[in-house]
Amino acid sequence: MLGVMNAVYLITGVPAAGKSTVAQALAERLPRSVHVRGDVFRRFVVNGRVEMGPDPSPDALAQLRLRHRLAARAADEYAAEGFTPVVQDVLLGEFLPYTIEHLRTRPLHVVVLAPEPATVAAREAARPKTAYRDFTVSDLDAALRATPRIGLWLDTSDLTVDATVDRILAATS
Repeated sequence: MLGVMNAVYLITGVPAAGKSTVAQALAERLPRSVHVRGDVFRRFVVNGRVEMGPDPSPDALAQLRLRHRLAARAADEYAAEGFTPVVQDVLLGEFLPYTIEHLRTRPLHVVVLAPEPATVAAREAARPKTAYRDFTVSDLDAALRATPRIGLWLDTSDLTVDATVDRILAATS
């Protein structure tokens, strides 16, 4: 089965876990779907953007919450028009339930990509962009492991993108 129309898929994990790639591949398998990239809302800020860091300022946290609310609203609007949104962002710790609270559309399929830290480090080293400026892989992995166990958690260390999408669709059909 190709997923539930008007459902929302929420894909999260640490940077370099494969969120963007898996979310895009999942959206490509669903009819009438969209890929909502949470980081786009961060990049919309031209002046006054405050980046997240290990000890975030109140402004950084407020902007992160705004980004998550905007992604949730975009997903809900697409779902209201008959699309199946696949939302993808880094949602660790309290930010996963926070974002879930702001998504109105149901069913909501939460998927947490949780590869082993060595796999994440290897993926990060092999890609052109750098996500780990102020954080270490182990710091973010610890934050991931402390995140509430909501939804489907997948260790994707040894899974291909297609196998990951197969598992997501099998679990949500």
